[in-house]
Amino acid sequence: MEILHTCLNVADADRTADWYVDELGFERSWEFTIDDTRNVYVADDSGVEFQLSDTAGEEPSADGDRYDHVAVGVDDVDAAFEALDHHGVVEAPTDHPEAGARVAFVKDPDGHVVELIEPL
Repeated sequence: MEILHTCLNVADADRTADWYVDELGFERSWEFTIDDTRNVYVADDSGVEFQLSDTAGEEPSADGDRYDHVAVGVDDVDAAFEALDHHGVVEAPTDHPEAGARVAFVKDPDGHVVELIEPL
């Protein structure tokens, strides 16, 4: 079994795809539309994808449709945190020795929480 992608409900698939591409270095991989829902995929270097699902006339709930967060590995949490055009700070860079990581939590343009992780 393997994870193929994580689907995020977003208000504007292009805007959110641009954020993942410009801020985190993902690449657009493919897209499709079914009925009123446009799906734009972005992939990391290993091919893991996010499906950014944008349904005409609908806005995701304020809490990201009950979604918690997605974790993204980075070389330097502090540098990534400072460089990102994030849309809210949930937790500034902090060491979590029990997890063996330095982490920070920020929000993307639709309020989804993104955890930045750097091994200690």
